[in-house]
Amino acid sequence: MRISPLFVAALALSLSSAPLVAQQTAGTKAIPAVTPAATTYVIDTVHSELSFRIRHLLGRVAGNFGDWEGTIVMDSVNPANSSVNVTIRTASIDTRVPARDAHLRTNDFFAVDSFPTMTFKSTSVSREGRHLRIAGDLTIRGRTKPVVLSGTYEGRFPDPWGKMRTAFIASTTINRQDFGVAFNGPFLDIGQIGDEVWIEIAVEAVQL
Repeated sequence: MRISPLFVAALALSLSSAPLVAQQTAGTKAIPAVTPAATTYVIDTVHSELSFRIRHLLGRVAGNFGDWEGTIVMDSVNPANSSVNVTIRTASIDTRVPARDAHLRTNDFFAVDSFPTMTFKSTSVSREGRHLRIAGDLTIRGRTKPVVLSGTYEGRFPDPWGKMRTAFIASTTINRQDFGVAFNGPFLDIGQIGDEVWIEIAVEAVQL
């Protein structure tokens, strides 16, 4: 029986292409899935703290805010792509003295009826080892000013409930006059209340 040259050519082509198809298929299966570097966390305010201190006469008063929330986007490959956003309800201020807290909610200070929240939105994040620097815009009483938080990155770890968590501690100092929180009373030449407010935020956040 005479074999057609056309049949021989077709058979050779199919045999030569089969290994190539197999290699391509195997190569496709071997490509690993790409995992996004950026991870979003929600601040666990039950295990976090937002506190402040300010001079009163020659001593000082400390307080915190009990009602606040925020998110953190952390990029483990490029920290510059990370971000922090926090919203604080001004009526939740607590200095452990109800009469003083009521005064702080008035127009003399936070004017909570007109400005129920204050916010922080980061504009840049940098990290070298554990050292953390977060620059952003702080808005109080409708006035926005740039601030820089400096602190330490506490790491990333699994919690007992199967979620990943991250944590950091950072602080900054602001001048309350910059935000229109201007009330004061006469006392020598320095006033009853200082203008410089020291703020610390200790955050534990859980992955979405």
